[in-house]
Amino acid sequence: MKPAKQPFDFVAASYLIRIRPERAWTLAELAQHLGSVSEDSIFYHTFQSLETHHYTVFSNDFAQWCLTACNEAVLAEELSAVDLRDIVAVEELRKLLIGKLEVHLTRVPQAGDRPAFEPFYFSEAVETVVSLDSQAATLGELAAGIRRMGNQTLHYHFINSRLRLRLQTNDFSNWIDDSLGLPELARKVNRIDFYTNTLGGIRRELVQVMESWPQ
Repeated sequence: MKPAKQPFDFVAASYLIRIRPERAWTLAELAQHLGSVSEDSIFYHTFQSLETHHYTVFSNDFAQWCLTACNEAVLAEELSAVDLRDIVAVEELRKLLIGKLEVHLTRVPQAGDRPAFEPFYFSEAVETVVSLDSQAATLGELAAGIRRMGNQTLHYHFINSRLRLRLQTNDFSNWIDDSLGLPELARKVNRIDFYTNTLGGIRRELVQVMESWPQ
C-alpha cells in the first residue's frame, strides 16, 4: 500500500479530574447548574465517563444519578437516550440535556424540589496532550501504534475527537480517508461502537479491521 499523503501524528493524552464547587441536591438544581458549568464538566460526565458505564444500564453520570439518587427511572432513560455519536459540540449536548430535564419537570413538577438520596458532585476533566516523536505513514504502522497507545490516548483519538473535529468521525477514520484515500475503510472504522465496547474492545476491533484490510 502506498504511504499516506500526510503522516498520522501520535500523541500522549491524559486527563486531570478536578472537583467543582457546584452541588445538586434536586433535579431543579441539576438543571440550573447544567446551564452554567464549564464545557469541561459536561464533557467529563458524558464523553469522559462513558467508559465507566459500559456495564450499567445508563450511559452518562447524569442519567445514573437520576436513577440511583432520585429514583427517576423515566428521566434517567431519557437522559441516557442522548446519543453521543451524534454530538459534535458540547453546547449542543448541554441544550439537549437541559431540554430533557425541563420537559420532565414540566410533566412531573413535584420532582423538581424533591431531595435526592445523595448530591450530584460536578467535576471536570482537564485535558493535557503532548506530541510524541512518532508517526504512522501506512495502515500497518497506524495499527501498530494503536496497539501501543494508552487508554486515555485511545479515548482522545477515537471518542473525544468528535468534538475537536466537529464531525461525526474520529482521528483514525479522518486520516484513513484523507491521507490514505480509503473512504470505505474509514467508514468501517467509524462504525466501531464505543457504546457497547470497552476501550480494550475498541482497540482490538480497530487493529483487527486495519490488519485484515487488503494491503
